Amino acid sequence: MNYQDILNEVGGASIGSPRESPSRIGPGTLATRRADENEDHHLWNNRGTWWCHFTLHRPDYTSERIRVSLKTKDLSEARIRRDELLHALK
Repeated sequence: MNYQDILNEVGGASIGSPRESPSRIGPGTLATRRADENEDHHLWNNRGTWWCHFTLHRPDYTSERIRVSLKTKDLSEARIRRDELLHALK
């Protein structure tokens, strides 16, 4: 599952054509902390491609760490995509 798949599943805007994929993101509470002085929170660079990571806490008291490729090498674009993704999941 990637950035576009998650946005399609939660009903957010996406870039490009939608793809069908099995549901992995179900109901849960998004656990995010964002320090104002760290604008790259939830981002990491893996061999030139930016990824977003966050945790979902489920109603059954389990949690799942989600890691999603943002499919970009540009940091400013990665920040925009991360913000879209996290906003769509709230």
